[in-house]
Amino acid sequence: MVQVIIKALDILELVAQRSGQAVTLTEISHELQLNQATASNIINTMITKGYLEHVGKKKGYRLGLAAYRLTNEVNYEQDLVSAARETMSQLTAQLNESCLLGVLRNQKRYILHAVHSTQDIQVQIRSERNVYETASGRLLLAYLPEKELERLILRNGLPDPELWEGAATKMSLLEALINIRREGICTTHLKNTQVRGFAVPIFANAVVAAGLSVFLPEYRCSAARQKEIILALRDAAMQISQKLG
Repeated sequence: MVQVIIKALDILELVAQRSGQAVTLTEISHELQLNQATASNIINTMITKGYLEHVGKKKGYRLGLAAYRLTNEVNYEQDLVSAARETMSQLTAQLNESCLLGVLRNQKRYILHAVHSTQDIQVQIRSERNVYETASGRLLLAYLPEKELERLILRNGLPDPELWEGAATKMSLLEALINIRREGICTTHLKNTQVRGFAVPIFANAVVAAGLSVFLPEYRCSAARQKEIILALRDAAMQISQKLG
């Protein structure tokens, strides 16, 4: 047996048993009879992979998004929606365009919460979409750990050239994802549906927890309007991220 893996699983189980309550390094070391330096090294690795989150020096650690993804647990998602709901309503009121909160679930883009505009003409949305199809899906791909991204590509294949122009090969896809991370935003222009989409990341303790996006018909998306949407979207995402951690 590989002892470090056993210790990591013991830590994960201990934190999971606290039902969302943070566990300090001292408590983990004491209950599992681990040297604090050893426990700290394992925990830091688990934070990097997203299985734990650091919620403050005195408070300690709780389960991260990656741990909840293992079982599609909804508690984490409920926290996201609670943190985002009011800000999203304000964003839609400001722009009068629909916005949504998206995550990856079962290797698809899944909507946790949406706020609809009062426009007569609106873009139709579906709760689950191909990750390559939407701005929020592409954004979330860009922030996936390398191994998770490899698994998703292996299962889903590469994007259809008509769906994502310039990302039909693995090299061009990876370059596109690097650019999204560099810019901190993803924009889409789906010519077949004449829809524009904009998405930015929401962070929870330095880990991307969701994508916040605005989408609208192309005819309402002038250059000036695009700038307005991007500024408002970034500000809203920052507010939600601050609530989360």
